[in-house]
Amino acid sequence: MTTLLEEVFAKVAKLPAEEQDAIARWLLEELASEQQWESLLAGSQEKLASLADQALADHRQGRTLPLNPEAL
Repeated sequence: MTTLLEEVFAKVAKLPAEEQDAIARWLLEELASEQQWESLLAGSQEKLASLADQALADHRQGRTLPLNPEAL
């Protein structure tokens, strides 16, 4: 465990039990969400590569326009 994480846990340990539980639930949800995103992205590399190839082909064929931030 890193020093920073140990510092955080030491500070959280001083909070009331309800707040500790709320932080623990939030952290567990964040970790689960991160794992879900990693899983989704890992399974989509082929599709993302295909979309990138299509975007480059469109650009080479003159079917794209420069981005105009003012028009967003």
